[in-house]
Amino acid sequence: MSAAEKAHVTAAKEIRQETTSQVPSPAPRAGRRPKGKVWTTISVVLPALDERANLLELLPRLRDVLDSLGSLAFEILLVDDGSGDGSHALAREFGARVVRHPEPLGNGAAVKRGIREARGEWVLLMDADGQHPPREIPRLLEHMGEYDMVVGARSGGGSFHRNLANRIYNGLATYVTGRKIEDLTSGFRLIRRKPLLSFLYLLPNTFSYPTTITLAMIRAGYSVKYVPFLPRRRMGNSKIRIFRDGSRFFLILLKITTLFSPLKVFLPLALSVWVMGGLYYVYTFLTAHRFTNMGLLLLVQGSILFFLGLVSEQVAQLRYERSGEGEDRGH
Repeated sequence: MSAAEKAHVTAAKEIRQETTSQVPSPAPRAGRRPKGKVWTTISVVLPALDERANLLELLPRLRDVLDSLGSLAFEILLVDDGSGDGSHALAREFGARVVRHPEPLGNGAAVKRGIREARGEWVLLMDADGQHPPREIPRLLEHMGEYDMVVGARSGGGSFHRNLANRIYNGLATYVTGRKIEDLTSGFRLIRRKPLLSFLYLLPNTFSYPTTITLAMIRAGYSVKYVPFLPRRRMGNSKIRIFRDGSRFFLILLKITTLFSPLKVFLPLALSVWVMGGLYYVYTFLTAHRFTNMGLLLLVQGSILFFLGLVSEQVAQLRYERSGEGEDRGH
């Protein structure tokens, strides 16, 4: 660590100590917790890959916010996904618990490792690039006792093409789940750890893990709350590539849709093929006064798609009837 960084860390610690001593612990909100009940521990999971410069600014602000919440117990867990810039050493300077990967395994893999290693009953996922302002954490915590997952929904910020892609993803997810999805790909979210563990094997090792978490939680019947916030502009270059990761997001969304709500995909396809078969039959009847093999093939294909979707829907339903077993295995 350079002399300038050491001075920055030391100054941040002194300011944090002075700020914490001056800021009283907030009084619990009426009706937020029963008398005599101990508040659950929250694990703040930060997946990081070469984010030392951003962590130098993020960790002091994060510590200040967490220290001001005296009624809650927190831990900061940094998952170093094979960084080569000493991100793990800097995190330890600020008192974070660190888990390291020997080589980069992917952002989603780091998140899954953090969820497994977390000690809290709740997991607060944040990006280590500074886009998620720590000052917004208390707004998420306000809904912790009422909802199973609280998501920070980005309002503004980002480039035009990325915002457009997010709107498309949100629209598709709204159709799949049957409820309004305000931000499908936001990585800023507070989740109860037990139900999350039962879906952990479904999460990909890439940036699209929020998509799977959202669809899985809603499909399983857990309550979700969206809290709007304005993201900060990150330092450095984003590791997400719009074409590569954008197509991957779409394929994963299609895969998760067929996994969780198969009829949402198979029923429109079956209806489309049925309509094509019916129209083709009318055309051939009017022009040739006969029923062709192609018309019969289209009608049969539509029926096969429908029954395939029906069977898949039953299999998906059986999976969610057993989802409580995965929750019991969590600790």
